[in-house]
Amino acid sequence: MSRKYEGLIVLDTKGIDTSIEELVSTVGQQIEAEGAKLDEVKNLGRKTFAYNARQIEGGHYVSYIFDAAPDVINKIKKSLDLNDAIYLQSYNRQG
Repeated sequence: MSRKYEGLIVLDTKGIDTSIEELVSTVGQQIEAEGAKLDEVKNLGRKTFAYNARQIEGGHYVSYIFDAAPDVINKIKKSLDLNDAIYLQSYNRQG
């Protein structure tokens, strides 16, 4: 049973050689590789954090809206944990 989810990903672009667009695309491909079907990608831009966590002042926020089975969310989390460019990830079920 497929459900609609929103994944909010915060990218740490500090020390990354590739462009933001390439990084956003790579993360989208990783999400699809785990069995999700991307519907929409919203680039929300760079935002400064309220406090300095781990010597990072801010991050690039991207919202991924996709359809996936509930068990796929854990696979996506584990896959994206291995990506050093991802600072934070959060997933919410839509509707």
